[in-house]
Amino acid sequence: MREKLQRFMWGRYGNDQLNRFLMVVMLAGLVLSMIFRFAGPFYFIALAALIYSYFRMFSRNIAKRSAENQWYLNQSRKAKGFFRKKKKELSQRKQFHIYKCPNCRQKLRVPRGRGRIAITCRKCGTEFFKKS
Repeated sequence: MREKLQRFMWGRYGNDQLNRFLMVVMLAGLVLSMIFRFAGPFYFIALAALIYSYFRMFSRNIAKRSAENQWYLNQSRKAKGFFRKKKKELSQRKQFHIYKCPNCRQKLRVPRGRGRIAITCRKCGTEFFKKS
């Protein structure tokens, strides 16, 4: 049986990170459809994710499926970077104020508890006053 499955999958795309994400979406949709009374949209989202995942898995157009997976990896990397950056900013809130330059909108980090100080933007050289 294993050999027949290997022969069937020969030349097909298989599984990747986007398919794993689609399977998680499918499971979440099914769980939500069991929890909520009006479950139609969740069920159809789960069904669509399952169908698209199997379509991608059995596809013979490897180049296109690989490009889709690369797009997904780029988008997930951007999202993870955004949340990592926000987490770092939140962890530094006790020690620093973060201001934006009024001229170029560059973010500037200033230590707390220094009173009213003059802040000079490193990017454009604009000087402005803020309370730290």
